[in-house]
Amino acid sequence: MQPSKHNILTKIHGDERWLLANLLSGEADVREAAFGERLSRGEISAIEDDAQVTELSAKGYLVDPDEEQRRYRKAYLDFLETRTTDEVQLFYAPTYACNFGCSYCFQDEYAPPPPAENAEPGGHAEAALAAFFAYVDATFRDRKKYVTLFGGEPLLSSPSARRMVDAIVAGTTERGLDLAVVTNGYNLASYVPALQKGRIREVQVTLDGTEKVHDARRYLKGGGETFQRVVEGVDAALAAGLAVNLRAVLDRDNVESFGELAHFAIERGWTKHPGFKSQIGRNYELHHCQSERSRLYTRVSLYEDLHRLVERDPAILEFHKPAFSIAKFLFERGQLPDPLFDACPACKTEWAFDYTGRIYPCTANVGKSGEAVGTFWPEVKLDASLVEPWEERDVLGMKSCQGCSVQLACGGGCGAVAKNRDGTVDAPDCRPVKELLSLGCSVYGKDALAPSPAPAE
Repeated sequence: MQPSKHNILTKIHGDERWLLANLLSGEADVREAAFGERLSRGEISAIEDDAQVTELSAKGYLVDPDEEQRRYRKAYLDFLETRTTDEVQLFYAPTYACNFGCSYCFQDEYAPPPPAENAEPGGHAEAALAAFFAYVDATFRDRKKYVTLFGGEPLLSSPSARRMVDAIVAGTTERGLDLAVVTNGYNLASYVPALQKGRIREVQVTLDGTEKVHDARRYLKGGGETFQRVVEGVDAALAAGLAVNLRAVLDRDNVESFGELAHFAIERGWTKHPGFKSQIGRNYELHHCQSERSRLYTRVSLYEDLHRLVERDPAILEFHKPAFSIAKFLFERGQLPDPLFDACPACKTEWAFDYTGRIYPCTANVGKSGEAVGTFWPEVKLDASLVEPWEERDVLGMKSCQGCSVQLACGGGCGAVAKNRDGTVDAPDCRPVKELLSLGCSVYGKDALAPSPAPAE
């Protein structure tokens, strides 16, 4: 018997105890300091006490290598089978135009909006949307799926934008498909009646802080405040029974105000609404927009600051509970998630389409020059040589993932980030799983799990 290659061992932040977890076996334990230290030195294989060996073997921490490899292959096949029936998210960008001039925008480098005549009834925009629905009907006929309206800003105030949204709502409703909407929220309140006609899964709105902070980052093109209009949009959507996913994009310029945003949402009553949830976006360099790198966070540094903020103000957790890798899942559900062999949904359970007729692997590269993998209009054509690297990307195919103990929690990370950095999707975007778990256990796990009895020495 030898230690499993998939043991994840991390010391709990601010605690003498350790977390030992193994996603392949589905086991997780909080261990006392002495035993955790022993495991961290690699002494687990030298244990001779029969009771300890029996326990560690039963939980998959000590394994027969051949048997573990068989379980790994089975888990991989189960993952592939599940993914073939997973719901597919289909993004559609009817424009890259936007009424905001956000300080960290990346899409301003993308294709210009279509000429005005293309947005008129019977124009190119209408033809492209019809072709999109025809492509969805044919290509994803037997898959569970939903559509996400994306941009640019899809909820602009122009008559052509409103016609387009009406057509997308009608097209998804006719097909029995849910529709999600990603918007800056400025015109959301006026769009609520139109959205209520559809099967709206959620409306994602970005709010980067309370009024002064948000308006300094997310302002109208040419200048102009946006906070109050966004808040009115969230209020209107929730009042109409639409689910709202409030997103805050964080960097070092606004993280200290995150607690103020949390209290604003709590006092506004948003967090009590059954349709309200929140998420965090990390402002990072994927495209061209962040020349000032000092404002940006790594994943670890962002979550270190979030941990500090939560320790100082636990009420933040009523507004948002950070994932801390798999920590939140583990301590909320009392179990580990299934092994993750691939964290990148591109060309598998996610595709993106735009008004020019191009098909992209995902939202991280939609509209970006050179990233299209095919067209759905005016010609249907998918380039297999461009799609296959995305389809085949997983931890089994990336050499640097082999032997990594956290591979089944990380899943190789984001393929778009890897391609942007290394020029190939066949490279990992490594996630700091142990560091995030350490912080997350400190937030969620101190009292959630009683320590396992310390094995006798």
